[in-house]
Amino acid sequence: MKRAITILTEGFSDWETALLNASARCYYGFDVRYAAPGGKPLTSAGGLMVTPHLAIDAIELESLDLLVVCGGTIWQTPEAPDLSDLLAAARARGVVVAGICDGTRTLAQAGVLNEVRHTSNSADNLALPGYAGAARYQDVPHAVGDQGVVTAPGTAPVSFMAEILTALDIGGADLDAYLAMHAAEHRSRR
Repeated sequence: MKRAITILTEGFSDWETALLNASARCYYGFDVRYAAPGGKPLTSAGGLMVTPHLAIDAIELESLDLLVVCGGTIWQTPEAPDLSDLLAAARARGVVVAGICDGTRTLAQAGVLNEVRHTSNSADNLALPGYAGAARYQDVPHAVGDQGVVTAPGTAPVSFMAEILTALDIGGADLDAYLAMHAAEHRSRR
């Protein structure tokens, strides 16, 4: 069974990782957990009240397959938790590391994006201390996966899910059908 932890913060963008976590848990049998600063309950941007499974400080990387940073408004404030050591350690252990929307900022600050192709809400969004990966930035509206690191703008939860599952060697006809189902709303309505 694959293990995944998604890091949430107060005001997290609930739509960004919902499809990924629901699919991983329900369709692929992952052990999906959530971590937050201090392990305290929080409220999403949409008003969803959540009690996480554990505190960020209690995350153990042994046997973890996936570590996701969900976006939210906190990542552009001084109240943002510093995940640099955790993300660098996860990357060093071969854990797939992913960030969406402003969650990509913490990957940039940790230096995780310096040597891989990546994206975010914009190139300017990543102009932060610790970030030296501007030459590898991809200005695209979908997720980008490279060498076990997955990033996406906040408007790309479907491709974010797909790139993460691909990074975890999950794919094939079932995933293709699932993605086609979620992409169907984007077809022309004529």
